[in-house]
Amino acid sequence: MLTESVPTGPTEADWAAAVAAVRALPADARVLLICHVNPDGDALGSMLGFALGLRRLGARQLQATFPGPPEVPEPFRWLPGLDLLVPATGAYPDPDLVVCFDAASESRLGELVDRLDIDGPVLVLDHHASNTGFGDVHLVDPTAAATSVVAEELLARLDVPLDAEIAACLYVALTTDTGSFRFEATTPAVHQLAARLLATGIRPGDISRRVFDSRPFGAVRLFGEVLGRARLEPAAAAGHGLVWTYATLDDLARHDQRPYVLEALIDSVRCTAEADVAVVLKQVAADEWAVSMRSKGAVDVSRVAVALGGGGHRFAAGFTGRGGADDVAGRIRAELDGALITS
Repeated sequence: MLTESVPTGPTEADWAAAVAAVRALPADARVLLICHVNPDGDALGSMLGFALGLRRLGARQLQATFPGPPEVPEPFRWLPGLDLLVPATGAYPDPDLVVCFDAASESRLGELVDRLDIDGPVLVLDHHASNTGFGDVHLVDPTAAATSVVAEELLARLDVPLDAEIAACLYVALTTDTGSFRFEATTPAVHQLAARLLATGIRPGDISRRVFDSRPFGAVRLFGEVLGRARLEPAAAAGHGLVWTYATLDDLARHDQRPYVLEALIDSVRCTAEADVAVVLKQVAADEWAVSMRSKGAVDVSRVAVALGGGGHRFAAGFTGRGGADDVAGRIRAELDGALITS
């Protein structure tokens, strides 16, 4: 069983180093912003919001990118700053500054990892406790509800005022990683940040409908099929319970859906009353799965994820699993008892 430790965040020296690195750049410096593969709302929103802030500061050569296919999930295709996105293959090969967002390790940067080997500084903005410490300046705050919290703090220290475009990006990032303010990381400071963002005039109802409350009918049918094969294991996690399911590439093809639609599936699985731990396996290749895990509080799923090659937070984590779905689920099951949380 695990005893919780108190995580720490950036020091004043870390913040000062990040501010100095940005302020030292001439206006024509090449700035490359990178977020993790298969970007979610926090990764994209934090990156684009910060990029728009740098544009406000006068930066003229800005690129934002992520590894893998250059496809932005449908719920985020309206975000301000998308004009700054370039495919990984078109990213600056020798930028003067690199800023990474929401990536806990270099492995999450895929083919863009070579952009970390530059003469200029590499800034890392993140909120994962499992962050490996790559890069030069580490703005990693495990207590932050989202990477957007860190990004907004750095923008404030750079004296960049919030406008509606920056706020829309950061609000999407904040709401997606807090589950619309439902998760444990939602603190008074989170609501205070949300209030500052809303004060710019953005419309939370419109944003929520676009991000959370709109999906193709094919995705609705796909969810029904995948939820229909969910398995409940009440004895797992020392009796706290496990519920899990999986979605295959054939499932996606049969319903003519893109992989991003599966990101919301974990929320439907985690509501199972009889299970503390919820797991969704999303097939990405013949014997490869992107695994999402959630806990209601009895299990530190980040410990499970780290043991299996991934990372994340106590109550939300993931990793890449290999083998059959039952094999991957079995490896998760075997780690759960050793990841119980004790006060």
